[in-house]
Order: sequence, then structure tokens, then C-alpha cells
Amino acid sequence: MGPLLPVVIAAVAALAIILIALGLAGGSAVDPVQARLTQLGTMQARNLEEIELQQPFFDRTIRPLAGRLSDSVSRFTSASFTQTTQKRLAMAGNPGDLRVADWLGIKAISAIVFAILFFLVFTFLLASGPVVGLLLGLAGILFGYIAPEFWLGRRVRGRQHAILLQIPDALDLLTISVRAGLGFDAALSKVVEKMNGPLTDEFRRALAEVRMGKARREALRDIVPRTEVTPLTNFIGAIIQAEQLGVSISKVLQVQSEQLRIERRQRAEEMAAKAPIKMLFPLVGCIFPSLFVVILGPAIILIIKNLAGPGGPGGG
Repeated sequence: MGPLLPVVIAAVAALAIILIALGLAGGSAVDPVQARLTQLGTMQARNLEEIELQQPFFDRTIRPLAGRLSDSVSRFTSASFTQTTQKRLAMAGNPGDLRVADWLGIKAISAIVFAILFFLVFTFLLASGPVVGLLLGLAGILFGYIAPEFWLGRRVRGRQHAILLQIPDALDLLTISVRAGLGFDAALSKVVEKMNGPLTDEFRRALAEVRMGKARREALRDIVPRTEVTPLTNFIGAIIQAEQLGVSISKVLQVQSEQLRIERRQRAEEMAAKAPIKMLFPLVGCIFPSLFVVILGPAIILIIKNLAGPGGPGGG
């Protein structure tokens, strides 16, 4: 028993420790309701964090900062400026679901960034001095505040050009659908289904408004201020007038389709007529200097050699 005594004592001690641990674990049992609530709270926090991280970078960072800055900028803006900005954002297709407050915040952020950039560049890199850097930093505020408007204007013009190019094809499909026996709303739904682009987005919005109970003429009329494209305005005006007078929409669509084809051909001819004038500037700036070097280069070299000869200055 002598050699086995330490082993027995160690086994008994280990068994005692295990029993004590089990007793403590059993005595401190967690309430299942509380455990479930803790689990739900952890899952909810994790889900909220995952949802927030899945949002775009603009929505997580730029939009909250723009919202804080827009409150300060909106104090210096008038109601007419707000209406104009809202209209321009609608004409641009509401990129990023921007609101007027978001746009003002973006302009404020751009002004701050360009002010700091101008100050640092002209003060440290170009060594213009702190006074000049400060003055140019103030100019950077003005430039940064105006710069987003150029981007928005370019976005508006690009969207209008895309609508102008899409109108003839959309109107042809609309005319074919109406002639096939579909109603105007059904034909418009067919155009939305078969085509993609800013024009079909406007038609899709108009159809959604009609389903919500809005009058069709009002839904179509609301497209005009959101686009301001002359052929589309004429087309919508003709459709509304035909509906009011009881004229066959099929005939109106046929006339409008032919008219749009003529206008598209005229625009192509106009662009072709402007092409030689647009080619003149790169021709003068890029091709003519090369021709002058090739043609006049040898003659200039001969003249220089003759002047440097025995009979020229510096000779003999």
C-alpha cells in the first residue's frame, strides 16, 4: 500500500475538485429567459453593425457629415436657390438619392477641401508665403463651393442627351405596341419592360404614379420639368391634347414618330456640317506645326549654314 498511497490521495483530490466544480456550475444555473434575451441583444447588435457596414461609403461617412454642414450653409441660401437646386437634382436623375440638404453639405465639404488644398500648395510647395496662401485659400473656398455645380450641370446635359437619343426608338416601340392593340398604358409598360435608360425611368415613374391614383395627363406633364428635352415635351403635349380632344392616339404616335425621325436626321446633318469646323482646331494646333517643321526645316538649316559660311557673319 505504501507506493499506491500517493496515487489514491491524488485521485481522491481530483475527484473532489471535479465534484466541487460540478456543484458550483449546477448552483449558478442561468435563467433561460435571460439567456435568450442576452442572445437576442447580441444578435441584434451584430445585425445592426453588419447592416451599417454593408451600406455604401457615401452613406456611412459623407452623408452624415454633409447633413451637419448643410444646416450651417442653408442659413445663407434663399428659397429660390433651394427650388433651383431641387429642380437640377431632379433633372440629373437624383444621383445617389441626393436631397437639397445633402447637396449643400457636399458643396460645403468641397469648399473646405479646396481651401485647405490651395493653402497647402501655395504656402509650402510653391513657397508663396502665408499671406498669399491665405488669400488663395479663400479663393479655394469659392472654387470648391462652385465646382460641384459643374459636375451637376454635366450630369444634367448627359442625361438630356441620353433621353434625346432614346426618344425615337421608344416612340417606335410605343407606336407598334398601340397598333398591335394595346392600350397606351400597357404600351408604355411594354416600352419600360423592353428598354433601359433615363427615358424609361421617367416612364416607369409616371406609370407608378398612375397606379397610385394620379391622373395620366398629370403624371405625363410632370415629366417635362424633370427633363426639359424639347422633343419629349412636344410628344407629351401631343398625347395630352389628343386625350383631351378624343383624337386617336395611334395617329398621333405615327405623326410624332415620323417627325422625330426627321429631327434625328436633321441633327445628324447638323453635326456633320459642324465636323469640319471642329476639326480645324486640332488640325491647326497639331498637324500644321509638324508640316512646317518637315517642309521648312531643311530650308532653315541651309540658310543657317550659308550665313555661317565664309561670306556670312563670323566668317574669315
